[in-house]
Amino acid sequence: MNDSIYKKIKALPPLDDTVIQIQRICSDENSSVNDLTKIIEKDPMLTANILRSANSPLYGFSKEITSISRAISLFGMATVRGFALSSAVKKNFSINLEPYNISTHSFLNISMAQTALMYNWYSKIRPQALEILSPASFMLEIGKIVLAHELIETHKDAEFGSHIRLISTPDELSELELNMMGITNEEVAAEIFEQWNLESELVSTILHANNPEDAPDNVLEYARAIKVIKTAINIFGQLNKDSIDATLPLLDRYKFDKDTFLMVVTKVKDNL
Repeated sequence: MNDSIYKKIKALPPLDDTVIQIQRICSDENSSVNDLTKIIEKDPMLTANILRSANSPLYGFSKEITSISRAISLFGMATVRGFALSSAVKKNFSINLEPYNISTHSFLNISMAQTALMYNWYSKIRPQALEILSPASFMLEIGKIVLAHELIETHKDAEFGSHIRLISTPDELSELELNMMGITNEEVAAEIFEQWNLESELVSTILHANNPEDAPDNVLEYARAIKVIKTAINIFGQLNKDSIDATLPLLDRYKFDKDTFLMVVTKVKDNL
């Protein structure tokens, strides 16, 4: 790994107490929504973010959600855990994605859309998988933050940005990251997950998101699902014709039901 990037990851502060407590509650099968509610209510910013998302048309809950306990019940603990990890990213990182030719606002919107698409999709086909897929989709793009900082510090940002203008797919972007930085967004994200002592399944899912067929059996489905999501929504297109069309061969190859996925795509796209 690029030594400078490795040092940046190792220098990250640990997760704050709120996130650690949320992690512990979510991993305890005897914990309850009430346990999680008590912790989240102590963090006004996280509470506001969850309630704002619960009332977003991206998720399509039928009534206004005014209590955090109701939001947790609807989202499930795994998705709320994803919100907490996303909050930790915003606290611990200075976000500047100029080398990727996107604004911070656009970057955060892409992450939000990826998360909403994953939630709406897997809620219909296998909700229990969201235990891994929700936090994974929240954190899918985190490596780009570190890579962008490195590009700026090494004065490679202009060159990187000029190359991005010539490509149009996530796979081409991963190849560009590897050629210029020696590491991809997904590999950086996996290293960050390890630094924060997140579970091995989550680390492995992100690590194999570019090449799911190399994933071990226990995360093969997860890596495939992440590959579909990042193909549908990425810095080049967010559920436009090209990005949706690009998911179709993946859905066939991975034996995901097309009709279910495309129905969810329509719902999320209409509310982006």
